[in-house]
Amino acid sequence: MPKLKTRRAAAKRFRPTGSGKKIFRRKAFKNHLLMHKSSEQKRRRLDNIALVHESDAENVRLMMPYM
Repeated sequence: MPKLKTRRAAAKRFRPTGSGKKIFRRKAFKNHLLMHKSSEQKRRRLDNIALVHESDAENVRLMMPYM
């Protein structure tokens, strides 16, 4: 059986939690056009690491077979 390749784009964006059962992701909308966003939005709402929704987690696991 050949080795499975990891999708490099997914490897840069997702990582497992400590238990390995869930997957972390970064929140969107904090890369550019930040001047019109409030400091509270940038700091409180966009800084936090979020969890990938259960319905999307299976697709992420298929992209990263050895996670």
